[in-house]
Amino acid sequence: MTTVRIGMVGSGFMGLTYSEVIAHHAQNCRLTAICGGRRAAQLAADYDVPCAPDLDSLLARSDVDAVVLATPDQDRCEIACRSAAAGKHVLAEKPMAPTVAECDQMIAACSAAGVNLAVVKTERYRKLTQRAKQLIDDQTIGSIRMLRTVSAFPLPTTSELLKDRTWMLDPRGGGLFMGMASHNTDFLRWLTGREVTHVYAQATTYSELLAPALSVMAQLTFEGGIMAHMMITGELPSPSLPSSEVRFQVFGSDGMLDFENFEFLDLGKGETWDRIYTPERFDYLKEPKSPIRLFPHRGVIQDFVDSIVQQRLPRVGGLEGRAAVEICEACLISARTGSPVTLPLANSL
Repeated sequence: MTTVRIGMVGSGFMGLTYSEVIAHHAQNCRLTAICGGRRAAQLAADYDVPCAPDLDSLLARSDVDAVVLATPDQDRCEIACRSAAAGKHVLAEKPMAPTVAECDQMIAACSAAGVNLAVVKTERYRKLTQRAKQLIDDQTIGSIRMLRTVSAFPLPTTSELLKDRTWMLDPRGGGLFMGMASHNTDFLRWLTGREVTHVYAQATTYSELLAPALSVMAQLTFEGGIMAHMMITGELPSPSLPSSEVRFQVFGSDGMLDFENFEFLDLGKGETWDRIYTPERFDYLKEPKSPIRLFPHRGVIQDFVDSIVQQRLPRVGGLEGRAAVEICEACLISARTGSPVTLPLANSL
């Protein structure tokens, strides 16, 4: 196979994102059909491809080799399993699924069908984050000892988000917490190269929004004694915190990194702080097709396509997606029980 023919499942903001990447940015692939969501017909027309009436129709198409699941997370397990049974390779948006048990079902289904399962982890593909990873791997800051990460939004922003994404209120899903924290937990694993062994967390919703766990604070212990603190909230008062959308701080034995994925990368060493990298800026809402915005999404799609063409496993596969979900799920279990949780999990929620 030299050209991977891809069907898009989902027609919201991320369906648009990946349709644009497949059609105009990634190599050795072609968008061939779209289904799912109220915008499917218009999105299909915009890219001059058929709009399949339902998932079964899309999966029955002979010109679909793989699918991208830009769907609510509570639906991904069923869709992934059906796609695998139809012989289609699967790329699932994050979080891979709301529970470890569902992740395991997806992994098993794709393995049994002999198809690739990849998971979207765009934070690994940004120029800034790859530079931060390089600085860690080459021991510029010495051995990692502690990390801190924050993803925080003001309450008015969260209110507007949930009006448009009502599926985040479905108790079957991972909600806003997993939608945000699955980035942070994956990135902490990637930066350290270690697995989490213990989690202690608290979770609540302070506002009147009918959504669980809109504010979570967690303490994570990694192999080798590395400690990390994670704060996820969509309930800050305006004007919110500066540089807090996807913020990471890494403290090593010989130096420190401080970075916000869309704004800056700073290195603290010796007696000074130096700006190592400043990414190009774009307007997330007004420029959804900006090549700057799409760069990490192109990386995700390209590796998925390359893994199929080269007949190899994806770099970010089902086990990677599962690991991020496991940490998030452990946070919710710890918050519910009031006790620390040891990983790996014996049982899911």
